Amino acid sequence: MRLTHLSCLAALVLAACGEAAAPPSVTVEKPHPVTDWKAGAMVAAANPMAVEAGLEVLRKGGSAVDAALAVQAVLGLVEPQSSGLGGGAFLIHFDARTGAVTAYDGRETAPAGARPDMFLIDGQPMSFPQAVTSGDSVGTPGLVSLLLLAHADHGKLTLADDFAPAVTLAASGFPVPRRMAAAIGMASGFYGPFTGETAAYLTPGGTPLAPGQTITNPAYADTLNRIAAEGAKGFYEGPVADAMVAAVHAGNRPGTLSLQDLKAYKARKMEALCRPYRVLVVCSMGPPSSGGLAILSALGMLGHFDLAAHRNDATGWNILIEAERLAYADRDKYAADDAFVPVPVDGLLDPAYLAGRAALIDPGKAMGEAIAGTPPGAPKWAANPVDFSHGTSHFVVVDGQGNVVSMTTTVEGIYGSQRMAAGFILNNQMTDFSFAPAGPDGTPIANAVAPGKRPRSSMAPTIVFRDGRFLLAVGSPGGSSIIGYVLKSLVAMLDWGMDPQDAVALPNVVARGKPVIEAGFDPALRAALTAMGQTISDPGPGEGSGLHAVMVMPDGRLSGGADPRREGLAATP
Repeated sequence: MRLTHLSCLAALVLAACGEAAAPPSVTVEKPHPVTDWKAGAMVAAANPMAVEAGLEVLRKGGSAVDAALAVQAVLGLVEPQSSGLGGGAFLIHFDARTGAVTAYDGRETAPAGARPDMFLIDGQPMSFPQAVTSGDSVGTPGLVSLLLLAHADHGKLTLADDFAPAVTLAASGFPVPRRMAAAIGMASGFYGPFTGETAAYLTPGGTPLAPGQTITNPAYADTLNRIAAEGAKGFYEGPVADAMVAAVHAGNRPGTLSLQDLKAYKARKMEALCRPYRVLVVCSMGPPSSGGLAILSALGMLGHFDLAAHRNDATGWNILIEAERLAYADRDKYAADDAFVPVPVDGLLDPAYLAGRAALIDPGKAMGEAIAGTPPGAPKWAANPVDFSHGTSHFVVVDGQGNVVSMTTTVEGIYGSQRMAAGFILNNQMTDFSFAPAGPDGTPIANAVAPGKRPRSSMAPTIVFRDGRFLLAVGSPGGSSIIGYVLKSLVAMLDWGMDPQDAVALPNVVARGKPVIEAGFDPALRAALTAMGQTISDPGPGEGSGLHAVMVMPDGRLSGGADPRREGLAATP
């Protein structure tokens, strides 16, 4: 666990801000082992069938990781437009026995045949639909390797036990969820008609699946059974691997994914990226994700303001918007896969640097354009502000011993690359790279394509601790908007005293430059923010949030939140 600057250092006096001040110097206690867990267990996820699968595994004595495998296996079946075996994920795990907080990186990697200019045509970036539907959009899937790695560390049941609910649903049949059916029309309208195995499954006989229609997916059940019996070889080698490579090499724009790419893939364990926020410790995902980095950056600025005094009012929202805007500007310029390029993580989260960024925030007035700063150790990069992502999900599991999983999982776009193999959708994660390798002036872009590189992500599975004890876990889908969604929820729970359900249901704001994209402000709040100089825009096309959270309340019970914009719920065994 990367946990530095555990005391909020005295910052410069922020005279320009009026309200901003140096945060008090406090001692923050690191997460420690659980000795008296009494809060129970809970699963919060985007589909009731997935939630029930996780609860079933917990009732059998499974761990939080066992339940996470069960939840993910069912989500890949009933929410294939969002996540699945052909995609990737980030997972943050809290071990109640040891107090360790560990990050698991299952992000897809660029195949060995990937090129920096692979999404250019005559020197210009191709259209997003062109890129998605090409075989080059498919990165080497990392989800299965992540699940197996986490299970080896923390699983108590067998893989067959964990996958059993999904295998039963796939073989016996399940009702098509409303969102799965709606996504069929959205994807075909944007990318064109499905082809091959994808068309046969989602539009049998040329007719799109309807909500409530019972379907089976025996190929998916076979793949899960093969993984349960053979482990990584059951997915990354043999018939399943052959099917993936064949699907990527089919069509007018075949990709380069190879059997060697698949066989060589390994998920990895990393230190969670942790920093103090007031008297709390907030842990999230570091590079190649930009999500945790941007959220911790914004929190480092917000710590200079008394947000509790502005509970859900215009001033509180304005401060939140401005910190988010500054964090996005830095994220767009500096975040990438730090195994390939230098990312100034410590500089971006340096307390003195963030104090200077907070000094740019006027609580009662919108700033002009947010410009990336120059944190300590900053390399020279061109900004890469463009991200597309519509196919992602998030869930939280807390087991009866106090172990916690916060996991964000994705195939990137709606139904990923529109290609299917062995019963699951293949990702289009390569389109999370910059389509151009350099900016207009020739300055290199940190998030350019390179063989073996992980594309920049915004996923931000997050766990928060108070006095060394687990307090809450949260995360969301939403592409680059994840940063705004999760930050809003953290402020609502930590500063505004809301329970998880009220926090995730709050209006969403995404302040990535101007205008501010919002969904659901009441007219009075919107008018007040407009009077402060904020340009408020209605949401454009995109995924929207799918926030899920679990929190230990003051009375010691668990309380869950499920985003009302999706179909999920939070439930106990």
